[in-house]
This record gives sequence, structure tokens and C-alpha cells, in this order.
Amino acid sequence: MKIALRFSASVLALALATGAVVAQDLPIENAEWWQEAGAQFDGVTLRGVTESTPPSNFISDVLAPKFEELTGIGVDIETTSWDQMYDKAIKDMEAQTGIYDMVYIEQDIIYFYLARDFLVDITAALNEKPELKAANFSEENFTTFADNFRGDNGDLFGIPMEAFIKIYLYRTDLFNDPDVQAAFEAQYGRPLAPATTHEEYTEIAEFFTQWGKDHDMDLWGTTAQAHTGHPASWYEFFESVAPTFGVYNWGIDAGNNYAASVENGGSMNSDTAKEALTWWLHLRDIAPPESVQSTWSETATTFAAGRVAQGLIYGENAAWIASDESQSKVVGNVGVALPPLSDGVMEAAESGEGYVGYYDGGAFGLPVTSGNQDAALLFLQFMALPEVQEAWAVAAPRITLTSTYDAPSVQALDAELGGYYSMLRDDGRLFKGAPPYPFHRQVIEATAPTFYQILTGDLSVDEGLDMMAAQAEEELSNLGYRQ
Repeated sequence: MKIALRFSASVLALALATGAVVAQDLPIENAEWWQEAGAQFDGVTLRGVTESTPPSNFISDVLAPKFEELTGIGVDIETTSWDQMYDKAIKDMEAQTGIYDMVYIEQDIIYFYLARDFLVDITAALNEKPELKAANFSEENFTTFADNFRGDNGDLFGIPMEAFIKIYLYRTDLFNDPDVQAAFEAQYGRPLAPATTHEEYTEIAEFFTQWGKDHDMDLWGTTAQAHTGHPASWYEFFESVAPTFGVYNWGIDAGNNYAASVENGGSMNSDTAKEALTWWLHLRDIAPPESVQSTWSETATTFAAGRVAQGLIYGENAAWIASDESQSKVVGNVGVALPPLSDGVMEAAESGEGYVGYYDGGAFGLPVTSGNQDAALLFLQFMALPEVQEAWAVAAPRITLTSTYDAPSVQALDAELGGYYSMLRDDGRLFKGAPPYPFHRQVIEATAPTFYQILTGDLSVDEGLDMMAAQAEEELSNLGYRQ
């Protein structure tokens, strides 16, 4: 989940500003087909709204001009803040004013949109009008992330445009330092290596926080996305930390009358959830002082400033942290790994019964209120062409097509990023987006104030999670989900 711009434009994304990637440099296969397909929409201008991020800027600065050059169809992409983006899109669809022909859909809100029948079934629409289907467009080429945008019938209701996992980043210069290695092994009796368990992660965090103190360094052992009044902390725990202990889907069991409390069959206040939150709060206490005010963007800047040895960081930040010397002090010293896990979590993820962390991103959807649906179908397919996706992956690191991983330019970038793309390709299936709950926002709003009280110490972990489970069930009963 993101409700603010999480990262600065990387040196790679800045290629847009320097002219390294422009519409004229983007060769498109079957250009004649696109010209013919667009001819019937002469004079049409598509309007879209999205958050102002490097992936979205690539759409407005490169893809929109290229599409207009090919088809003659104008494309006006409005990039704005996260809250304005959703406010404008939802109000347009609710009022049926038809202002927008394309809207950004974040992974966690798609279920709300589907429940309200806001979106066109893209798969069905293209099947009904095969003359509008581009030969080089293939749903089968999408990564598993696209499954988050499918309806109950398996059809696509959104074309993925960004996707990333939340990964374990660590400082290779610190982990490979002979003096650090010797001191760590002397203290813990094992070689220093990226943690695979929570116990190992804690030891590394405690070691480096103390190492920073002992050597008068601006260094701590871990990041913590632990803002005491911002939903980023709620998401950090329930979508990134709790699953690594085996608490999935926020601890709410949709198959058991949407139970949240242990008493009714849920796990939001289970012993495992309480263990996970206690672990995370301990890390918060030995993390940099800014952690109590850190959201998704601040943890990335803390890591890039060289203030921590390790942390759970949104993968989209890996590019600029690893490569942009104007913003990062750890360029060339960034390693990537899977998050530390409790026993049984990897097995559950491998079988599809669980997951190891958060898979986030978004798609472009076509509102049913659009008056230019056919022309918009062309643009949505255009975004998903393999040749488009390769340039996009380099300019604004994200991958939504499996074929993109094999592109030479992407493989070269993967090496610079410490193997992040390889991990996304090989292990992305182990991660999962937010649970498919139409009541996403309502449950967070009902429980977040109590969660903040836990963070500030006004409530204990046990009392606070017990209250949150009860609050979640009360809200779900009010909404009609719990019977």
C-alpha cells in the first residue's frame, strides 16, 4: 500500500529528463497496424489520471506521445498526488461523468472497484472486438502479479504498469568487512550473513547498533517503518512483518465468517501475531531515531544515507539506492535477500497457502463510464507491448511481463541492482499483494488508531491486538460481512 510518493526519481528515471528515452527512440513492431487501428478514432483524446511517480511519468512523457504519433489518438495523462488521484477517479466513476478513460488502480483497491462494477472487463472486451486486439499483446506474457487484477471469472480488469516486492536489503560493505565479520563471529559463534530467521535478524540488528555506538558511527542495525500516526506503520506490520511469522491476510479468515479474533477463529490477536509485533517493536527501539516518524519513503532514505546495516525496503527503491550517487551513499554496496522467516512459512508460500512478504504495484483500468472505451483498449494494450516494457523497465525500474527479464538491457541493470530483478523473477511468486477485501479501508480506519496507541506505548501488545481484533470484527459486522 502507498499513499504518498515513496521514492525519488532514480538516475535511471532521470534519463527521461536528459532525453535518453524519448518517444522517437521507441521502435514499435507492426506500426502499420497501429496506424490503421487508430484511424477510426481521429480527433479523440484519451484522459487518464495517475499518481506522479517515475513509472507514471514514463507514460505521460514517452508512451503517450509515441501512441499519438502512431495512431493519431491524443493521450492526456494527469499525474497528481495519491489522494487527489483516487478522489478524482472515484468521484468520476460514482457520478458517471466520464471524465477519465483510464484510471490508476492500486493492487489493494481493485476489489473495492470490482465490487462496485466500476471497471470494464478488458479480456471480454477484446474478445468481443478482435479487430482491436494487437498481435503482439498477450495476457499470457504478464507475470503472476497480473492475477491481482483478475475478476472471479479470471478475466483482466486492469493492465499492470508497475510491480515490485518488499525485500531485505543489506550493506555488503559492512557484511564483508573483515573486522566486522571477526567481531560478529566471536560474539555469536556463526559467520555474519544475511539473516534467514527472525532470531538471526535480531542478532545482526543488535550487533550493528552497538557497533555504531562503540565506533562513534552514525549507524544502526535496522530500519523500521514505524510512524506513530501514519498508516505506513500499520501496513509494515500486517503486510510485511506478520506474514513472515505465518499470520496472513491481516489475521482475518474470510472463509470463517471473516473472523479476526482467536476466539472466533481468526489470528489478528493470536500468540503468533503478538510475538511478531513484539519482535518488530524491539527492532524499532534499536533503529535510527527517525524510525518513529518513518513511512515507506523515509526508510529508503535512511538506508541510502548509510545509517543502517539492513532493512525491509520496497523493491522499487532498490534502483536509486544502488545506483544513484546523487542520492545514495551506499551505491555499489547493496545486497538483496528474502525476508527472515519463521519455520513453516517458506513451505506455506511454496504450496500457495501462505506468502513471505508484500507484492505491491498498480494497473491502468478502463472505467465503464468512459466514452472512448475502444480507443482506450488500444492504449492499454500499447502499454503492455514487450518492446515498450523493456524501455520502461530501464527508465523506471518495474517489470510486469515475463519476457522483459530476458532483455539484455534489463539483465545488465539487474547486475547493477544486486540481482533484484532476478529475485523478482524467481521468487516473486512467494510474495502476495493485499488480501482481496472490498472493505480494505474501513478495517484500517477502524483499527489503526489502536495500533498507533501500541506504538506510543499507551497500550500493551496483548491488550492492543485484542482490541484491534474486536474492532475489526465489529466493523465487518456493521458492513454486513460477519453474520
